[in-house]
Amino acid sequence: MYLCTPKYYTMKLSEFKYYLPQDLIALYPAEERDEARLMVLNRKTKTIEHKVFKDILDYFDEGDLFVMNNTRVFPALLYGEKEQTRAKIRVFLLRELDEESRLWDVLVDPARKIRIGNKLCFCEDDSLVAEVIDNTTSRGRTLRFLFDGDHDAFKKKLMDLGTTPLPEDIQRLREIVPQDEQDYQTIYATEEGAVVAPAAGFHFSRELLKRMELKGIERTYVTLHAGLSNFNDIDVEDLSKHKPDSERMIIRADVADTINKAKDEGHKIVMVGTTTTKALESSVYANGHVKTTQMNGKEDAWTNKFIYPPYRFMVGDAMITNFHASQSSMLMMVAAFGGYEFVMRAYKEAVAEKYRFLTYGDAMLII
Repeated sequence: MYLCTPKYYTMKLSEFKYYLPQDLIALYPAEERDEARLMVLNRKTKTIEHKVFKDILDYFDEGDLFVMNNTRVFPALLYGEKEQTRAKIRVFLLRELDEESRLWDVLVDPARKIRIGNKLCFCEDDSLVAEVIDNTTSRGRTLRFLFDGDHDAFKKKLMDLGTTPLPEDIQRLREIVPQDEQDYQTIYATEEGAVVAPAAGFHFSRELLKRMELKGIERTYVTLHAGLSNFNDIDVEDLSKHKPDSERMIIRADVADTINKAKDEGHKIVMVGTTTTKALESSVYANGHVKTTQMNGKEDAWTNKFIYPPYRFMVGDAMITNFHASQSSMLMMVAAFGGYEFVMRAYKEAVAEKYRFLTYGDAMLII
C-alpha cells in the first residue's frame, strides 16, 4: 500500500502566525529615514545579515533598477456628528465613486448608529454634510456629500478637515499627531489616492536617492493606490478562498519600457514594497515583461491579486519590505518571495534581535 501526498498543497492562515511583543511595534519612524535597521536575506545561501538601511546600495550595481510606488496618501479620516443626536462619528474615506454626485465609499464607526437616511455633519457651520444612501458591508456605507461649491472646492474642504489615516495598530497605542502628515508619506509621493502608505518607501531619504544617482542605479515609479484590505483580517483558514478588495493601479508605457529594457540587459529589478510587487505581478506577460495599463483608451487597471506561497514571481529579482503583522497578506507575499521557512525563521530572529515592526518599523531586503 502506498500513501500519496497531494500534488498541490494550499497553505493555511495559521501557518503565518507568529508572536510579536507589543513593545516591538514602532510607534514613530526612525529619526532619519535611512537610519532604520535593515535585515538582509540571501535566498541562495540562506544567510541573514544585519545592516542599516543606507547600506542597501552595497547590494546593487550601475544599471540596476528600483521600482517604487509613488502613490500619495490623502487625509482620509473625518470626524463628525449625527445631525439629530449629535453622536460622535468617525468616517474613513475609501474612494470616490462618482465625482459629479459626490458619492463616496466609506467605513463608519460606530456603524450600529449609522443607517440609511441619516445625515452627518462635519463642521460647526454645516458647510459639509453627508447623507447615508446605502449599506455596503457591516461597517461600509455609501455617502452623498452635500456641499455648496465646485468639485475642487469640495475636495479642498475634505482635505482641510481630514486627518492622516494611520493604521489601527498604531492608533490603538497613541494619538495621531501633526508630524504624521509628513512621516506617513514617502518623499517621492505624487499621485494622490491611497489610504494606506507604501511603508517600504519610507526609508528612502533625499540623500540616499542622490547616492543612487551617483552610483548609476536607476529608479522608476508605478502607482498603486493601496486600500484597507492590506490590513483587514483574513477570515478563512484555506488561503485559496480569500478574496481581497480591488485596488487601482497605473503603469505608464514608458515605465513598462524602462523595466523591460533593464531586464533584457541583465540588470536587477528591485521591487520597493508589497504594493509595487502586486502592481508588477498583476500586469506581466508570460516572458516576464511588464505590461502597461495604458491600453484600449484607459490609463489605469484594477487588481485584487493575492500572492502567497507557492508562487512564481515573474518580474523582480529583489524585494524591499518592512516587518509585517502576523497572518497578514503582506507577510504571505514576502514569504512567497523569500521562501516560507526562511522568512518565518528570519521573523523569529528579528523578534530576538528586537527589530522594530510594522508601518513605522525597520526594513528587510531579500536578494
